[in-house]
Amino acid sequence: MPTSVSNIVYKSTLGITAMQGRGFYFPYDFAFDNSKKMYVLGRGHDGDPRGCRITVMDFEEEYYGTFGSHGEQDGQFIWPSSIAINSQDKIFVSDEYLDKIIVLSTSGEFLFSWGQHGTGDGDFDGPNGLTFDGDGNLLVVDHRNGRIQVFDEEGGFIRKFGSVGNNEGQMDLPWGISTDSNGHIYVADWGNHRVQEFLADETFVKNFGYYGNEDGQLIHPSSVTVDSNGFVYIADWGNHRLQVYDSEANFICSTRGEATLSKWAQEFLDTNVEEKEARLKSELVFKLDGFEDDPHEESAHVEKFLWSPTAVKVHNEYVLIAESNRHRLQVFHQLS
Repeated sequence: MPTSVSNIVYKSTLGITAMQGRGFYFPYDFAFDNSKKMYVLGRGHDGDPRGCRITVMDFEEEYYGTFGSHGEQDGQFIWPSSIAINSQDKIFVSDEYLDKIIVLSTSGEFLFSWGQHGTGDGDFDGPNGLTFDGDGNLLVVDHRNGRIQVFDEEGGFIRKFGSVGNNEGQMDLPWGISTDSNGHIYVADWGNHRVQEFLADETFVKNFGYYGNEDGQLIHPSSVTVDSNGFVYIADWGNHRLQVYDSEANFICSTRGEATLSKWAQEFLDTNVEEKEARLKSELVFKLDGFEDDPHEESAHVEKFLWSPTAVKVHNEYVLIAESNRHRLQVFHQLS
């Protein structure tokens, strides 16, 4: 890893839109197991839930299959939101509709689940972001309860912190969460337009960002991750971009995205000649007049841009971003 980050440069795009088989449909999050396989959590859509599943692949886009489906039976999901994999390669998925944490093997076998709707210890109201701390405990973002709950790997409640509000240490509809090598906890405080940093004992440290669309400002951040050198990467959901900060919350750089065709997308076009020819005739990069201050409309019309980034994670020297509305992941390389 570099000792500093001055910029990030685009490397590649992973995935393709697909409601069945190889591909994603509204991917919300992803995680790596010990063999470096990647598990991409598809949320699907209320009008067509076929994409509600987990797609298994690797960094070179080798495809290993899918598992999971839409429903309320063991091992099924309704609104899956986050995925995390522990050191024993058990997969943990949060479902904010079922108010449960669902645990699976890497082959898709249902192991167990826990949770119910409520405000008590161990209850949830929209569980969302997941991450493991250095002790192997699972931190769960309890979205509408405005708090973080901590469990052991069997679902046993350990502790909680946070409450609904906008003061330091309080949260408004928090979403993503991560920890760094020092055990510090970072929470994407979606409703308060900031990321909060806490010590391992949950003492508030500082905020990253505040409301706005200038460099270093945030609108509804959805996800946060930290590399081994303390650089903080935030999925700025409302501004449809990725932002990078140093450990002191100073803005470093940002990107709106630079997506190109993925391996899977290129293979699709190579076997669908008419669509390939139509694409070659299309103007894919253009200036969208009148929408300079509307990143949502820009991202909806310009294919290369990030559109609703929902998760960001560091894998080796790469930064990966899941963007739900484009059904893909963009990969960037860190530059020192």
